[in-house]
Amino acid sequence: MNRIITIGRQFGSGGRELGKRLAQELGVPYYDREIMEEIAKRTSLAEGYVQQIMDQRPGYCYPITVGRTLHGGIANDYLLRQLATVYAEQTNTLREMAERSDCVIVGRCADCILKEMKPVRIFVYADMSFRLDRCSRKATEEEHLTMKQLERKIRAVDRARAKYYRYCTGQIWGDRANYDVCINTTNTDIRAAAHALAMMIKGEQA
Repeated sequence: MNRIITIGRQFGSGGRELGKRLAQELGVPYYDREIMEEIAKRTSLAEGYVQQIMDQRPGYCYPITVGRTLHGGIANDYLLRQLATVYAEQTNTLREMAERSDCVIVGRCADCILKEMKPVRIFVYADMSFRLDRCSRKATEEEHLTMKQLERKIRAVDRARAKYYRYCTGQIWGDRANYDVCINTTNTDIRAAAHALAMMIKGEQA
């Protein structure tokens, strides 16, 4: 069975960078935006619309397998069908990627979707001050957010990720019981952290 590493992360914690560096250390494929691109291709929906479907899920949080039977309404039914389609293709895409070779996968509920493959499940978090600093340093010239606006954005993204994870898996996003390794990147050298994680994973394989 292939060795799969999944990474959940708070927005601005450096989880994406950690995933990339970890994949480089292990010499395995790294999947992030590629997942969204593949879902869009399979559903014939624009990537932005696929993301919008994920971000505008119903306010209630039931697993996708039961949600359709508990709530009525044309709008809800349409959204549920769209979300079910996206989630089904997300599941198919992740499984195919994982079956292809060892890999690092960021986000997309991969830790739950691929649980039968016994992935190494990592969750990355950090203090808000660290995340604010990291996001402000990486902001593009078009992004002119005050620190208060940036903090609201960070919290909003985290809420969306938590709701999507809860809706699709029935579990709590960020709950340490759902992960094998939780790493606080506050004031941490992410390159060194990736190297340490790679050594740990290689040790497990030995």
